Amino acid sequence: MITIHELRRKYIEFFKARGHSEISGKSLIPENDPTVLFTTAGMHPLVPYLLGEPHPAGKRLTDYQKCIRTGDIDAVGDPSHLTFFEMLGNWSLGDYFKKEAIRWSYEFLTSPEYLGIDPAKLSVTVFTGDEGVPRDEESASIWRSLGIPEERIYFLPREDNWWGPAGETGPCGPDTEMFVDTGKPACGPDCRPGCHCGKYFEIWNDVFMQYNKKNDGSYEPLAHPCVDTGMGIERTVAMLQGKKSVYETEAFTPILAVLESITGKRYGALDNNPETDRSFRIIADHIRAATFILGDPKAVLPSNIGAGYVLRRLIRRAVRHGRKLGIDGIFLAKPAEAVIEIYKEPYPELLENRARIIEELEREERKFLETLQKGEHEFEKMLPNLLRNPEKIMSGRLAFRLYDTYGFPIELTEELASENGLAVDRAGFDEAFKKHQELSRAGSEQVFKGGLADHSEVVTRYHTATHLLHKALRIVLGEHVAQKGSNLTAERLRFDFSHPAPMTQEQIAEVERIVNEQIARDLPVSMTMMLLEEAKASGAIALFGEKYEPVVKVYTIGDFSKEVCGGPHVTHTGELGKFKITKEQSSSAGVRRIYAILE
Repeated sequence: MITIHELRRKYIEFFKARGHSEISGKSLIPENDPTVLFTTAGMHPLVPYLLGEPHPAGKRLTDYQKCIRTGDIDAVGDPSHLTFFEMLGNWSLGDYFKKEAIRWSYEFLTSPEYLGIDPAKLSVTVFTGDEGVPRDEESASIWRSLGIPEERIYFLPREDNWWGPAGETGPCGPDTEMFVDTGKPACGPDCRPGCHCGKYFEIWNDVFMQYNKKNDGSYEPLAHPCVDTGMGIERTVAMLQGKKSVYETEAFTPILAVLESITGKRYGALDNNPETDRSFRIIADHIRAATFILGDPKAVLPSNIGAGYVLRRLIRRAVRHGRKLGIDGIFLAKPAEAVIEIYKEPYPELLENRARIIEELEREERKFLETLQKGEHEFEKMLPNLLRNPEKIMSGRLAFRLYDTYGFPIELTEELASENGLAVDRAGFDEAFKKHQELSRAGSEQVFKGGLADHSEVVTRYHTATHLLHKALRIVLGEHVAQKGSNLTAERLRFDFSHPAPMTQEQIAEVERIVNEQIARDLPVSMTMMLLEEAKASGAIALFGEKYEPVVKVYTIGDFSKEVCGGPHVTHTGELGKFKITKEQSSSAGVRRIYAILE
């Protein structure tokens, strides 16, 4: 029976044997990408190379990548939804195309040496074509040559088998998806791969980026088409092991065992209330995701904005469901230890950052328990007036105020109300909550669409400016300054760096002066590929928390700056305009944050 670790190893070995370089998976916290809070797909860190940047490791790549998707947090708790997951991928950057990609997919899936799936259980989908883009007969023909009969090749429309550009224009193309028939009966005459009845299990997806969508809406073939593939480890292993749920695999069973020992309850017991098992799954998923976020080299900490808000929400939801299982005190460190133990080999950063993971979890738990006490106290203050209401109903507005002001969960409000003979206007709460979500969604939980970060001209200018800023800070403040993260938009740059104290006005002015001096010099920006050790020996600065390949890109700005970086950059500093720091503030302990604009 194949395990998550065996699948990961077999996949990487398979593609390395076929000329692919194994590259390191990247951080969960994207660098220089304002479009998304977390790395949400295996191809996300490779977008610049899919768009034409040369990759230091070559044109054939393979890796495993940790990912987080936040759009389905409220759906987590069923047997399938996950917040954190791993993706396996292999890529061709203008090298091989459909023939090799599909044949290798088929071989890995069906060969007894690898996954050994019965070919008779495989069905595939391909793009049916529409106005402007022809039917993908090439992919269908390759599947036929491999023995997939016509009745198991499904031609589906754009919403099923098309990978579009992130914006209105850019690289895009058809994909072909592979499904395993689980043996369940069809739900009806129209049952097909992609149906949600559970008969067909999607196991793999090969994306063929072969077109460029132009401003006029037409498509032109790309000169160097690429292949981008993805396979989810947890779901694939669950299917191969014949499990009904990902929570029955070794990715979760040790975590659930710890929760069983804490609660004295058994996950999956025949006499369990469905809500009991749901709480087990929510805690297991959320603590796994939180452990990976806190254990990341570029870890964010719980906060009320951005990725930190998502982390806080995961931890607090886990604590709340712990209370539903009868846990009153601090408990998340123990299941987090189980997560570290499961993943310490493929992700050694978890073991390296164990102390931070445990410390932050316990701090946030204590903080939330205080929040719960405040909410309960506030409810007690409201209670006399609520009891005077002859209808014995607490308004949705009041319930939402407890949630919005004190972070007090609606389920606990309902529980307290019920204990006092009251009901809660849940519909009124849901309406207030929905309005709140609509206002905050844009800022707090952006969902990754298509994987393309902003590589526009203005963002490229800001990216280059971060190099000048980094070096200027080291000149003015000292060599201890190291980049701790950045975020770029078309309006400004944000740069985090290590420094123990606020900058003085004189220091800010001097940094501005140095950066603008380099812009005025119109220095050339050049790129060289070299071995990582060679790059470091040459004086190139490497970014905090980044995992590098043996061969890296080094960008040199005249005689001023040299950094290991993936790009993109301008060709001369004179293109940047005037640099101005708009704000300098604290980011976290020992880390400062600068906001700046190019005028």
